[in-house]
Amino acid sequence: MKNSSTTGLTRRAALVTLAAAGAGGLQAAQPAGSKVDFGGKPLRIIVPFTAGGSSDIIARAIAQPLGEALGTTVIVDNKVGANGNIGADFVAKAPADGSTLLLCDVRALAISPSFYKLPFNPARDLQGVAMLAYSPHLLVVHPSVPVNNLKELVELSKKKHLTFAVTALGSAPHLAGVQIAERTGAKWSFVPYKGGSQAINDTMAGTTDVLMNGMLATLPFVQAKRLKILAVSKLTRVALLPDVPTIAETLPGFESGTWQGVLAPAGMPPAVLSKISSELLRIIRLPAVREQLVAQGAEVSTMPPAEITRFVDTEIRHWQAVVTKAGLKLE
Repeated sequence: MKNSSTTGLTRRAALVTLAAAGAGGLQAAQPAGSKVDFGGKPLRIIVPFTAGGSSDIIARAIAQPLGEALGTTVIVDNKVGANGNIGADFVAKAPADGSTLLLCDVRALAISPSFYKLPFNPARDLQGVAMLAYSPHLLVVHPSVPVNNLKELVELSKKKHLTFAVTALGSAPHLAGVQIAERTGAKWSFVPYKGGSQAINDTMAGTTDVLMNGMLATLPFVQAKRLKILAVSKLTRVALLPDVPTIAETLPGFESGTWQGVLAPAGMPPAVLSKISSELLRIIRLPAVREQLVAQGAEVSTMPPAEITRFVDTEIRHWQAVVTKAGLKLE
């Protein structure tokens, strides 16, 4: 399987625009006493997925304004592997002083215990800081695939071998693809990647045929006509894509998506947790940041610490039931 390292100009432009918007929207006066002391260390945001994906885009958008708000340097660090679990494990075992945060697809993190023997316990070793955004998945194909909707894709899959790129085995897009196949009888081979950007690149190159991935990372390539969109995984149509049907129009009740949130090592001092959480929630709601996210298909969807922790607990139980019922295992 050939992986392309090329990242599209549209993606890079979007990332730079988001970062600039975040910084520009925070030039107003900061509250007194806003600095957080990490003992001389910078604040590190660990993104456990590849650069250019949804988590990475949001992390780089908030890094500069968060650093300005807290009076420290913020570094975005991509630690990739095992569907985000390598980076998550690093954060789970980091000092609980607020200097190391995890920004990831929270749903993917909650799915992991159903597939992996983890060296950490997400529910015990990590605590919620803030939920930031949600984006549905887009079901797309290489432009040469001769289909225009989900029904045609299913029919083609029964006649021709199709490859389905997944951002990682056990990821939310992977399970979404499995569920579509189970409900429609579609036949395709899943091809695992280490992150969304690699899966996107190979689908654009025609190395793989079908892809499901977060809208924030995927929409620019649809707009550039390098990927053909068939459906969106939200229950209702998306305002940015009013002519694109939802998967639920073919499979009633079907919904999947990417929840981007921030977690930290369990045991962070309450005052530090409260400060970082409040700043994150403020920054993501800034008009400049919100408008840029919405323009690319992500919704600002916030939760405070206690609520995001409950969300993770609920998702872990939900996906354990789904995986057990389907008899899914990583090979």
